[in-house]
Amino acid sequence: MSGADGKKLRAGLIGLGMMGRHHARVLGSMEGVELVAVADPGGDAHGAAGGRAVLPDVQSLIAAGIDFAVVAVPTVFHTETGLALAEAGVHTLIEKPLAPDAESATQLAETFERAGLVGAVGHIERFNPSLQNLRKRLEHGELGEVFQVVTRRQGPFPNRIADVGVVKDLATHDIDSTAWVTRQPYTSVSAHTAYRSGREHEDLIAMTGRLADGTVVNHLVNWLSPMKERVTIVTGEKGCFVADTLTADLTFYANASAPTIPSWEAMQAFRGVSEGDMVRFAIPKPEPLRTELEAFRDAVLDVDGGRDRVVSMRQGLQVVRVAEAALDSAAKGITVELEA
Repeated sequence: MSGADGKKLRAGLIGLGMMGRHHARVLGSMEGVELVAVADPGGDAHGAAGGRAVLPDVQSLIAAGIDFAVVAVPTVFHTETGLALAEAGVHTLIEKPLAPDAESATQLAETFERAGLVGAVGHIERFNPSLQNLRKRLEHGELGEVFQVVTRRQGPFPNRIADVGVVKDLATHDIDSTAWVTRQPYTSVSAHTAYRSGREHEDLIAMTGRLADGTVVNHLVNWLSPMKERVTIVTGEKGCFVADTLTADLTFYANASAPTIPSWEAMQAFRGVSEGDMVRFAIPKPEPLRTELEAFRDAVLDVDGGRDRVVSMRQGLQVVRVAEAALDSAAKGITVELEA
């Protein structure tokens, strides 16, 4: 797949850290794309450049003559980097979160919209096969009415993160994917945080909320666990779906019709609902990052519904707003109401 003139899109990448190295690998092997330039003021610690010269900054990346860019620098630099690319007329995907605060995220979204450019955010969980399959099944009514969404995202502290806490680095994954799979925005948030590792930012959050249709949500996120876990559980009238985004597995636990309780012995065995069949679905498992970047490529080319498949900066802004509401709730001990 190439542009209208048959030429490959010229891609640039800024940021060659833990995430940037994977972008470099995928962009360097993607159909219809040529990774022509990479940049990182700190050099190429992971050997991701693939023989390309490592440029020092975003301006030198722009000077290389690129059609689109991927920004994988620390969050604190997202705004200035994104605005420079927008001014140069470069379509851009910025790793999540879009910006360190809602004001900066709004500025980015509005700037790219005014320029008529594709501005996207790297909320990669939307492209996880288990969540993509789950969303389709919810849309088709396989769960009936949705009651609750629970997510758990925990593991050891990543030394690469220094400028944000667990809410904006990790919980933003679950905020975005929950709103996306249910097709419902958040209307209220209540949260508690903890600071256990001696850093200035929070490393644990327990967050509850409500979506516009009344669905109750619960997110448990931390950097304090030796066990790595990434799970989303959606419970509804017909049972529950469990999506493991580490393995990209999706399992359905059916709620069979509850029988009448005829005796004390049967009552002792009653478990709240009646257990039905358990099904683990066999689904294709392409790499989420490749699926995400292919969607971005298609959005730049405006083909195959690419602009509907990417996470827009306007959607990324809403995620930042919910994350800030959670931090505000924890700081003030209040429930924060959000506009749907």
